[in-house]
Amino acid sequence: MGYGKRIDTLCSLLQKVKVFADVGCDHGYCTEYMLKNGLCEKAIFSDVSKGSLAKAQALLAPYVESGVAQSVLGDGFFGVPDSVNEVLIAGMGGSEIVEILSHKTYGFMPERFVFQPMRDSEKLRRYILENGGFIEQDFTFRDGKFYDVICGGRGSSTAPYSEMEYEFGRDNLAKMPNAFVERTQRLIRDIDRYSSQPQLSDESREELAKRKRKLQEVLKI
Repeated sequence: MGYGKRIDTLCSLLQKVKVFADVGCDHGYCTEYMLKNGLCEKAIFSDVSKGSLAKAQALLAPYVESGVAQSVLGDGFFGVPDSVNEVLIAGMGGSEIVEILSHKTYGFMPERFVFQPMRDSEKLRRYILENGGFIEQDFTFRDGKFYDVICGGRGSSTAPYSEMEYEFGRDNLAKMPNAFVERTQRLIRDIDRYSSQPQLSDESREELAKRKRKLQEVLKI
């Protein structure tokens, strides 16, 4: 697709739908991908940043002029109808995505979604499964940095998650993708480095040791 591995990975998870929304669109590449490839009849792209939205508006100007794309300056789902068929939210924290989904005025669980939280993935997984959503894919990939991606939709077809699956992601534990293994190994090394600091309290050192044992259990080492 040529947008870079992170964007290409997100685009590969998007499905053909009638109406697509890219919330926090930044550059607008994913919306361009959907429209260019005939994967939606209409696209809504939004951002709370005027600067980011301006970049997307410039990229998507021909689609806006033809009436198949609509730009929205606003936070979260402001300007995005709950009848939209598929929503992409990428590059925000999991807590921020939860705030969007749970907003008392504009919040809703999308019919289908692709979420790429930058942190707090566990919190997002819990919210989805406890508030009318299901998860069909949930894994880590790497493009310089490590990223989690969670795909699913509105409904309740997901078998209950274990505590470990909430924390680490079901597909990661079942399939052990290279990116997930590499990130977990890096976390173990970080714990080793931090644990060697002499100023740490015994309580902090024990907490780190406990965390290391859990990560080793995940990797079965």
